[in-house]
Amino acid sequence: MQVQVHTDNKIQGGESLAQWMQKETVERLARFRDQVTRVEAFLSDEDAGKSGANDKRCRLEARPAGRQPVTVTADADKLADAFTGAIDKLLRALEHDLGRAKDRNGRETIRTGE
Repeated sequence: MQVQVHTDNKIQGGESLAQWMQKETVERLARFRDQVTRVEAFLSDEDAGKSGANDKRCRLEARPAGRQPVTVTADADKLADAFTGAIDKLLRALEHDLGRAKDRNGRETIRTGE
């Protein structure tokens, strides 16, 4: 699973932030590593450097193989909180999306993702 981190020009953290996010993403989404080919993280500061409530945003986009992308967004006061909120939402969204591809007995469905 490939993890890419994108930030706007107001976000501080650099390489250490990107490495932490990559490590956390791979660990948290480990059970989906065969289905998800890439995860992209987009970090932004909505108030452009000014302090404010819930001004940090994290948008995660997961690309399951052969299916439409799954995107979630979370806002928080700190980047770490926004990221953990978004990764929790992404886990639930992937469980829901990829869970629909199997029936109750664990067999693949005849329905396609298109």
